[in-house]
Amino acid sequence: MTISISTLFEAVMLICFGFSWPFAIIKTVKVKNPTGKSYIFLALVIIGYAAGCLYKLTGKFDFVFYLYLLNGLLVATDTVLCLYYRKKQQKIQ
Repeated sequence: MTISISTLFEAVMLICFGFSWPFAIIKTVKVKNPTGKSYIFLALVIIGYAAGCLYKLTGKFDFVFYLYLLNGLLVATDTVLCLYYRKKQQKIQ
């Protein structure tokens, strides 16, 4: 199995993007305050990662699919946490 240079660059891009999401999740859990988070941005990022997964499933399947999937799951986790804490804040007020 040979890995093309474009696949390698795609993987590096996803790894770099992927490193930021655990920090976002940790921050959300620590502060328990989703104020300032853009749900439109998070939704667009999830859609983008889903499109990457679909591209890999329908044409050029390789290991990069799992990077798209992992990143999408991390963003979805942050989104769910933000929605949870927002709902919790609304109950307090």
